Amino acid sequence: MEIPLIAQLAAYAGILLTVVQYWMKTMIPLRVVGISTNVLFLIYAGISGIWPTVILNCIVLPLNLYRVHEMRQLIRRTQRAARADLDMTWLQPFMTRRKTKKGQVIFRKGDIAEAMYLVVGGRFLLQEINIPLKEGAVVGELGLLSPDGVRTATLVSLDDGEVLSLAYEKFEELYYQNPEFGLGFLKLTSKRLFENIARLEAELAARPPRPAAPVTTV
Repeated sequence: MEIPLIAQLAAYAGILLTVVQYWMKTMIPLRVVGISTNVLFLIYAGISGIWPTVILNCIVLPLNLYRVHEMRQLIRRTQRAARADLDMTWLQPFMTRRKTKKGQVIFRKGDIAEAMYLVVGGRFLLQEINIPLKEGAVVGELGLLSPDGVRTATLVSLDDGEVLSLAYEKFEELYYQNPEFGLGFLKLTSKRLFENIARLEAELAARPPRPAAPVTTV
């Protein structure tokens, strides 16, 4: 049976796009090219009556369309996360609730860092840098980024309170699974680091200048 010209052209174009896919690195354009390839092979196989190829591309085409939809959703979620503050509410089912007493030390400077905390009640203080923390504050996240994996300050409960803790092991799983949380965490840690730098600069600026060394003459 002679294959119509339009079917032959669709087949050759599909082969060309299939080769192009192996050179592509960005996922959304790759999937779009894959969808185009599926459509071209469907045209070729439908006109030519090659039903196994029709069935194959009828299965693969919806998968490619679904993956493009997933990636576009991921991009939109990441863009929303870039404009919003970190929301820890959805993390609560993964966190462990812990009551604290007045004067209780939650962790000390130099301790091995194993979890981050969300304050849900009471008042707390990071002693070495004299930063008070109230309900809604996130603390302990910098321990995850510390080169030595240790605490950089001591956290003390100023009165009876409550915190939710999230183990770093669970945190790492959620970081890779949820783009909003991952980007929000990067924003939070960057903000905390810049605040620390600004505080240190202010402290240095407030210090009285050192007296000039006396000049001795021979």
